[in-house]
Amino acid sequence: MIITFIIACEIGFWIFVLGGLYCRYVLQKKRLGNILLFCTPVIDLALLVATVISLQNGTPATFAHALAAVYIGVSIGLGHRMISWMDQRFAYWFAKGPKPQKKYGKEHAREEMRGFAAHLVSWLIGCSLLYGMIIWINNELNSEPFRETIKVWSIILVFDLLISASYTLWPRLEKQSKTTN
Repeated sequence: MIITFIIACEIGFWIFVLGGLYCRYVLQKKRLGNILLFCTPVIDLALLVATVISLQNGTPATFAHALAAVYIGVSIGLGHRMISWMDQRFAYWFAKGPKPQKKYGKEHAREEMRGFAAHLVSWLIGCSLLYGMIIWINNELNSEPFRETIKVWSIILVFDLLISASYTLWPRLEKQSKTTN
């Protein structure tokens, strides 16, 4: 049941984002677009409530419950970046905005580290929710999916740090255009 709700929340998130951007740029209804975009946190709240209700009703903790915490953490920590990324593209595609430019060198390295920082915020929020559920459930065996999720996500976070930091040592270089003589 909870996995279905998580999928519905993810679909709902993108419907609100795409609907908001469509209203903003295609229909030229900026206020309606902003309202739809500001509704995305309501989806996170609904997911949090559904997860708590599911656990409160005695449903054994599963990876799906842990995934809900990850989803909320990612949505809060990285949601703004995802929406901004889409906003730039919609502005370019539908409103003759500037073409999104790739970043290179130090600028790209800084952007990668900002991305890691957003991932770290997501991890902190998600792991706080997971630890909160572990404390709330107060059952070592039943909370194992939460502990496993924290372990795996922590490993992913370390890899993200290594990859993001690598651009400081080995920056992305702009490809040179070929000239013919």
